[in-house]
Amino acid sequence: MPFLGLLLAVLSFGWPLSAPTVVRRFDPPAQPWLTGHRGVDLAGQPGTPVSSAGPGTVVFAGELAGRGVVSIAHAGGLRTTYEPVTASVARGDVVAGGAVIGALQAGHPGLHWGLRRGELYLDPLALLGLGRVRLLPL
Repeated sequence: MPFLGLLLAVLSFGWPLSAPTVVRRFDPPAQPWLTGHRGVDLAGQPGTPVSSAGPGTVVFAGELAGRGVVSIAHAGGLRTTYEPVTASVARGDVVAGGAVIGALQAGHPGLHWGLRRGELYLDPLALLGLGRVRLLPL
C-alpha cells in the first residue's frame, strides 16, 4: 500500500473482535499457488459478535466450503473477509466500521480475518498499523 493509503486505512479501520488476541499471524506463500496462511486468526468463542473492520459494502455473505463467510469491499480496492461467521448482513448492505456483521461460528479456533487488494493477499494487521514490514524485489 502506498504510504498515504496505509495512513488512511490505519485511521479508519479497527479490530473485528473486541479485545482480540492474535493466535496465528499472516504467513503468505512464496508463490501464489503454494500453501500459506493468507490472513490472521483471532481468538474467539462461538457466538462472539464480529464487526466490520472498516466502512464498506458487503459483497458476499453466505456459505463457502461449509463455512459462513462475509466479504466486504472497502475504498481503495481493499476487501476484508471474515470466517467462520453466521452473517447478519446481506450482499449489497452498506456497513460502517465497527458495525456487527454476524456471529462467530464453531469449527475454527477463532476468527480468520483476511485482506486483499485485487488478487494480492495482504496482512490485515497493516490496517491497524501493526503488520510486518516486508521488502519486496523491484
